[in-house]
Amino acid sequence: MLKGVILAGGLGTRLYPSTKNTSKHLLPVGDEPMICHSIKQLTSSGINDILIVTNPLHVEDFKDVLGDGEQFGCQIDYQVQNEAKGIAHALSLAEDFAEKHNIVVLLGDNIFETTIRTHIEDYLKQRNGARVVLKQVKDPERYGVANIVDDKITLIEEKPPNPHSDYAVIGLYFYDSTVFDIIRTIKPSSRGEFEITTVNNVYVRREELEYSILQGEWVDAGTHESLAIANKMLLSRKE
Repeated sequence: MLKGVILAGGLGTRLYPSTKNTSKHLLPVGDEPMICHSIKQLTSSGINDILIVTNPLHVEDFKDVLGDGEQFGCQIDYQVQNEAKGIAHALSLAEDFAEKHNIVVLLGDNIFETTIRTHIEDYLKQRNGARVVLKQVKDPERYGVANIVDDKITLIEEKPPNPHSDYAVIGLYFYDSTVFDIIRTIKPSSRGEFEITTVNNVYVRREELEYSILQGEWVDAGTHESLAIANKMLLSRKE
């Protein structure tokens, strides 16, 4: 059994003033709130047990819009991240929800042109360890970048000034239950955050990190420009 976790915290400061009174994940993308894209990616791939991790300012807004998930044919639970301490910290709050099951983790502002079902199927075949999804990008220095040797990831570097590849790690991850033990062992980065890249590199050292390459377009809809691109991408799918 695979459970779904959507990370939808943060204050969306790059999208201000649109996010002055709401979460960026509730802004419209296509013809519905952004968060619905992640939910439907999971439910259409057969994952119907979903946790949304968000901040205390917006959790009630999410509940008002999404409820318990009945409208999507799933069960939605909520967890509050009281302090913005990074992706790995937000993920740590899903431990009780996971109940030792493997999980798929989506960053709620990542919009995909195509289904993520194939990546889920690949991970189900893998059974344990972790898997990341990569995409070739023009500006890898903005992302976590995978160094690949002989078809194996040897290291993931966070926003390197001189990237060794153009394969960015996007906001779609798969983990077995040991991820929570790993998070307990890591320390905050220089930014004061618990980095998901640090977690992924533990799996690299264990030789338990696999990867997939994303086909189709992908947008991290965290700025006004990228939000407009995501909106156009999803609207064009409806035509």
